[in-house]
Amino acid sequence: MFGADKGTLPTNDERLDGRKLYIGIVQARFNEDITGALAAACRAELAVLGVPDKQIDLVTVPGALEVPVALKAMAERDHYDALIALGCIIRGETYHFELVANESGAGVTRVSLDYQVPVANAILTTENLAQAVARQDEKGRDAARVAVEMANLLDELS
Repeated sequence: MFGADKGTLPTNDERLDGRKLYIGIVQARFNEDITGALAAACRAELAVLGVPDKQIDLVTVPGALEVPVALKAMAERDHYDALIALGCIIRGETYHFELVANESGAGVTRVSLDYQVPVANAILTTENLAQAVARQDEKGRDAARVAVEMANLLDELS
C-alpha cells in the first residue's frame, strides 16, 4: 500500500543476517520483463543481507499457477531455510485474473504451512503493466527481506 508503514528493519539488524541461509526462488516466466526485474532485485537484496550466491537456487516455471508445485518440490528436498515466489498477474478482461491470483496465492500459502518453511510471496497482482513496473524492484527486495527474517525467526522458535 502506498505510504504504508511496513515496519522495515534496518539492514544491519541480526534478524536479517542471511549468511548461513539457503534460499530457493521460483520465478514465473509469464510477464518475464517484470518477473526478471523482481528476481534481479531479490537476488541483489539477498546479497546485501549476506546470502552467498552459491546458497541461492532459482528455477523458472511457465506462469503463476505453476509456482506452487515447484515450491512444493523444493520444500520436499528439506534443503532450504526459506523459499521465494516471484510472478506477475495483470488483470485482463476476463475472470481468469481472479482465478490465477487466488489459486496461486492459496498454493503458495499451503506450501508454507504444509512444510513449515517460510515462503515470501512476491507474485504481483496488478491492474495494469504500469503498476507492475512501479512495484517490481521494491517487491523483489521485500521478498528477500521477508525470506531472511522469517527463516531466522523459525530457526529461533524451533
